[in-house]
Amino acid sequence: MENKKNFFHLHLISDSTGETLISAGRAAAVQFQHSSPIEHVYPLVRNRRQADAVLQSVDKEPGIVLYTIVDPELADFVDRKCVELGVPSVNVLEPIIGTFQTYLGPLARRRVGAQHVMNADYFARIEALNYTMDHDDGQMVEDYDTADVVIVGISRTSKTPTSIYLANRGIKTANIPIVPGAPLPDSLLAATRPLIVGLIATSDRISQVRGHRELGSVSGFDPSGYTDRASIAEELKYARSLCARHNWPVIDVTRRSIEETAAAIIALRAKPR
Repeated sequence: MENKKNFFHLHLISDSTGETLISAGRAAAVQFQHSSPIEHVYPLVRNRRQADAVLQSVDKEPGIVLYTIVDPELADFVDRKCVELGVPSVNVLEPIIGTFQTYLGPLARRRVGAQHVMNADYFARIEALNYTMDHDDGQMVEDYDTADVVIVGISRTSKTPTSIYLANRGIKTANIPIVPGAPLPDSLLAATRPLIVGLIATSDRISQVRGHRELGSVSGFDPSGYTDRASIAEELKYARSLCARHNWPVIDVTRRSIEETAAAIIALRAKPR
């Protein structure tokens, strides 16, 4: 009998772009073949207010926390809060910095994002990340024509992690949930500049991922309709018809990594529209 994969939440908190964490988290997760991470990426976390908001999300969907935060006080705050929440956490850079210090001597000063060259590409990535975080999950609907890419799809089709991955490459990306019966914003339908692409997956895959929504569900959350395969199949049918009506390309993410999905979107951008 084929073994089913288990899913777990992997929270990646960074005071920079998060690329280091994404690579480290996936390199570790791939070693556990029967478990698959549901990634939550939080870039540019540089003060307690931002960190506290992120940790509230961790509390709702508990899992493993990896972080790269250079500021010792902020790193200590994140570590203590994770202990309070009862979730495992690792400051990924600290053991490496410690090894360098042993060999090279004390740090002159700690620099956030020092691995990035301060050039036009760097600032383009930061601008794209800020844009993408502001336009996550249907937020700030009034200016979709300023996006490079808009991703649409039903719940749990990897819209947010794909958006952040694209933003890390300087592509301003918005994402919008497709909900049967809820009209899409007029500003999206009128947009002419961005590539608009739909993400889908099999109903089995989405049901499995949604099932783990219960790990951090709020009081009174009813998962029955949310995870029901027949209901999900209807959602997917609606999403496909919506994309077909507007001539938006569709990507099936069932067997794709985030990187592969992003690469497919980048390839679509290169084609004449």
